[in-house]
Amino acid sequence: MSARQRITIAVLGLGGQGGGVLADWIVQLAAANGFVAQGTSVPGVAQRTGATVYYIELFPAGSAANPVLALMPAPGDVDIVLASELMEAGRAILRGFVSGNSILIASTHRVYAISEKSAMGDGRASSQRILNAASERAGRFIGFDMDAVADAAGSVISSTLLGALAASGALPLPRSAFEEAIRAGGKATDANLRGFAAGFDAALGNVATAGGTDTRPQPISAPAPTTAAGRDLQRRIEAALPAEAHGFAAEGVRRLMDYQDADYAALYLDRLETLSGNGELLTEAARHLALWMSYEDTIRVAGLKLRAGRFARVRREVKASDEQIVQLTEYMHPRLEEICETLPAAIGHRILASERLSRRLRPLFTKGRHVETTSLRWYLLLSLLAGTRRWRRRTLRYRMEQARIDEWLSLVRAASPDEALEIVKCQRLIKGYGDTFERGLANYGRIIARYRTAGIDAGVIRRLRDAALADEDGLALTAALAG
Repeated sequence: MSARQRITIAVLGLGGQGGGVLADWIVQLAAANGFVAQGTSVPGVAQRTGATVYYIELFPAGSAANPVLALMPAPGDVDIVLASELMEAGRAILRGFVSGNSILIASTHRVYAISEKSAMGDGRASSQRILNAASERAGRFIGFDMDAVADAAGSVISSTLLGALAASGALPLPRSAFEEAIRAGGKATDANLRGFAAGFDAALGNVATAGGTDTRPQPISAPAPTTAAGRDLQRRIEAALPAEAHGFAAEGVRRLMDYQDADYAALYLDRLETLSGNGELLTEAARHLALWMSYEDTIRVAGLKLRAGRFARVRREVKASDEQIVQLTEYMHPRLEEICETLPAAIGHRILASERLSRRLRPLFTKGRHVETTSLRWYLLLSLLAGTRRWRRRTLRYRMEQARIDEWLSLVRAASPDEALEIVKCQRLIKGYGDTFERGLANYGRIIARYRTAGIDAGVIRRLRDAALADEDGLALTAALAG
């Protein structure tokens, strides 16, 4: 950091992470210790939960009669950058806020953007690239998983960031002054002081790590079965499948018993046992077949929204105390297709096949709805929908998906070992629901159609699949098919 009198600080954070509270603490801290201080905020585009840049300028009192302080950070002119998430640190680097004269203090955990989650394949940005850039661009980089540290301390990430700032020595103030700013704020003082202390101690170690992005299937160990049906299915797995496939098959059974019932999990094993091949093929088949058989229909989505574990997780994430009431509002947009696919097969097919009925009903499902799952009305409605799981086998969507799965497995059984493995992996294209599902299914269909008509080999199937995963518009796949 330069030796100039003015100190400039940029805080980059997501909505709900306490960036405004952190900025207020810094302004109060500076004002109480002989600085002229000014703080501003610049809201950003809601890439995840709404990113905001808070900008603070500090000037020693008495150094100038009336210092002129800026309203927003300028590239190359920021002394201290605080980022509450790793991608926000990357955005600060791209915007030029981080330079050789800067101290960058950032959490290394990730909050994934919508574009990363909705990508056809693995759309996650590389954490390691950001870490490398942080080490290269900043004069000094202090990074560790501040979210985990704050959670362990029973606090919030803003207090952990303040502790890391105090430990960095970037501001010429003692630790006690920072702690006094927290006390003066008067908000959750004990918890914030714990988070501050944890952040201070962790920053002294100057740890800079982040998880990798290796997406290859890793050996897993599923939990032991707790029911007689589960134990019977586990014995089938051990008797009929190679050892390397046991972990994924056991997890598949667990997933499908949760999704539907023991009979549906038994159907999963029936299908796996019809496949022959090496351990790699059966391991991949165990993984991808379970994913396809637990497709996301409206029944599944409703059930997941109402799980007690999900409500508990939300309360933990927002740090709600026992006496606080949390209201949870979801955005849901079922299309006419999803509604019809939840109906008995004959009724749903008739509506979708009738241009007149579809035209009259479609306007009812063109807009999304805000659903407050913590209200009695919506909780009961979603509970009724989730309860129709017992009749899922009669729905149009069930009939459609089982036919697609059987067709996929027939292709696998008829193919050469190398081609069979690549066809199994093509299930990666089929995920999610709504438009995401339709795009993936269409891309899968285009690849399989080329396989059937042109007799392409394993290498071409793999190349086409990679092209389909490259973009959601299918442009790369179109080019690959034309090549």
